[in-house]
Amino acid sequence: MKNFIELVEHLKARKVCRRVAVVNPKDKATLEAVKLATSEGFIEPIMIEDNDLTDAAGKAVIMAQEGQVDMIMKGLIPSETLLKAVIRYNGGLLPNGGLLSQIGCVQIPSHHKLLLYTDAVVIPFPTHEQRIQQVRYIAKLGRAIGIEEPRISLIHCSEDIDVRHFPYTGGYPEIIQMGKDGAFGRCIIDGPLDVRSSCSLESMQTKEIDSPIVGEADALVFPDIESANTFHKTVALFANAKIGSILQGSKVPVMVPSRADSAENKYYSLALASALGSGID
Repeated sequence: MKNFIELVEHLKARKVCRRVAVVNPKDKATLEAVKLATSEGFIEPIMIEDNDLTDAAGKAVIMAQEGQVDMIMKGLIPSETLLKAVIRYNGGLLPNGGLLSQIGCVQIPSHHKLLLYTDAVVIPFPTHEQRIQQVRYIAKLGRAIGIEEPRISLIHCSEDIDVRHFPYTGGYPEIIQMGKDGAFGRCIIDGPLDVRSSCSLESMQTKEIDSPIVGEADALVFPDIESANTFHKTVALFANAKIGSILQGSKVPVMVPSRADSAENKYYSLALASALGSGID
């Protein structure tokens, strides 16, 4: 999928229409994003307003628990308030042992297709088990946006496993084998790979790297929040990228955009969440 326009057309062609609880929708960017997504037909908004923001967030959680909404979007409410409700209010929306993790989707003008990445927001230093879950989430989202066999790159600063200095790379072979065994559904996984080699066949060939990713990664799994967040902020600032972002792992996808996010990026987040449908495998 080349861009977010194609993603929206993908939703419209499949007549997708998700019910979204918008919590305290009082900021201009959120209202504009919701209005545009509604006019395109892929969401049905349910505006939740309350003088008490904790109660407003709680109402959204209850509606998700009861199957009245398919996703939740943050309006003019602190992210912490909404996330506390998602995790704890009336039992919250996470299954037992569930993991909440962020996935971004970026459209970079100089790149030929959409690119998924995780986790720039939630998990500071993923454990091996958490990384396995992140791979599962991003593989599912890749297929949800129309990629039949997502190519998932496990990111490192080089293509070498270095357990002494970067112990997390020691878990990469197991994740790759799990992918071959079908643990994540249809997908291709390889690593360690750096971002450039993951996304550039020329770079991969220059470095003489033999990988099934062949410079065509659809998704990047970063080692920690610092590297993922740096990527997220860098492409937004210097590459004029368009970005959608969701939290996956709860009963329904959750969107917690920054107050500084544009209406356009909030609209793309709505499209991304609508493609996913359910947050849980």
